[in-house]
Amino acid sequence: MFLLKNSFHSYSVVAVFALSRQGECDHITRLTMPLGRRNAVKNLKFGLIGTGFMGNAHAIALRSVGTVFEDIPSPRLHCLVDANASNAAKLAKAWGFEESSDDWLAICNDPDIDVVDICTPNHLHKEMALAAIRAGKHVYCEKPLALTAKDARLIRDSAAKAGVVTAMGFNYMCNPLISKARQMIASGSIGDIYSFRGCYQEDYLADPSTPFGWRLLRKQGGAGALADLGTHLINMAEYLLGPMTAVLGSLTTVHDKRADPITGDLRDVENEDIAQVLVRFSRGCAGTMEISRVATGKKCGLEFDIFGSKGSLAFDQERMNEIRIYSNDDDPDERGFRTILAGPEHPDYAAFCPAPGHGLGINDLKVIEVRNLLRGILSGDPIYSDFANGCRVQEISDAIEASHQQGNWVDVSESTLDPNRKNQ
Repeated sequence: MFLLKNSFHSYSVVAVFALSRQGECDHITRLTMPLGRRNAVKNLKFGLIGTGFMGNAHAIALRSVGTVFEDIPSPRLHCLVDANASNAAKLAKAWGFEESSDDWLAICNDPDIDVVDICTPNHLHKEMALAAIRAGKHVYCEKPLALTAKDARLIRDSAAKAGVVTAMGFNYMCNPLISKARQMIASGSIGDIYSFRGCYQEDYLADPSTPFGWRLLRKQGGAGALADLGTHLINMAEYLLGPMTAVLGSLTTVHDKRADPITGDLRDVENEDIAQVLVRFSRGCAGTMEISRVATGKKCGLEFDIFGSKGSLAFDQERMNEIRIYSNDDDPDERGFRTILAGPEHPDYAAFCPAPGHGLGINDLKVIEVRNLLRGILSGDPIYSDFANGCRVQEISDAIEASHQQGNWVDVSESTLDPNRKNQ
């Protein structure tokens, strides 16, 4: 768990970024902040729960955000929490935390902590998030928000009632080129949208000899590929094209048994390896999504193609600093996809590097995500993605599972999935 202590910046020139609803940097204004105002800005204290891959990614982002974005008061890494006290202590020292603990609930209730950062297995998100919210903490949680839409709504509504700021770990949304793609779609650069083809495919469970793990249990992982990978794709699809209205899903478990890593006994896999989905969007276009954790050869295959009346866009996360565009406005003898390289002209890139083509990495997207959270807390800027977005994604994920079980289309319009929210 991360906690940050109060400290103050001494510089007088601060970069202030005007943000859109999506957390995009639309323009930069330079101004001199009076000393008294500078010293009133709080360096938020974080508590980070979890020391795995994502916990490390969050630690890197928290340590980097104040360096990359000069308008953000650097957070202090106060406490790292792991179920194993010795492991927590070892990694707290390595990652630069002031303290360590094996008691996550005590961290949630610590009056010195401003933000609870949850990077734990999926089934723990609900209990931890609700405890932090009850204690009045802002909450930053990795996806999925919960194992079910019912639980996700409870977390979302509890946070809204408490008035705390929330953020989800959908870092792929923070890629400057994804913001660019959304701008191009909204401006009509590729015309009326005909269709969307999205995939998120990896191969971490393609080998049948890979042992059993917690992600394969319904009570701990929830859905399978849908929860681990599909949540990113669902969120990105709605970010780019607006709300979905209906889904038709098909789920497949390729390897239905795996060996227990301790006993060697075969255990039943309780969720899907592959999800294939037909989608309808409120804007009138159709789409497909394919999500797989057994896609041999794919390492981070988050991809989309968006086809319009004037052109199309194509993106592949394995080449995250490129987006490809086709335009009917090109001369017929020069038509073909051309590649746009990420550069300082795109939102947030310039904070990392002044030169185009040098590229950002996955941890840089986490830095942008943390920046968005801190601005939301310190300045009240809207955050995309917050717990409302996380809940929406879980509702659609549940609907895809229901569609598979029922064998029919399921309505995922917001008024159908969450009819009581408009009255809250």
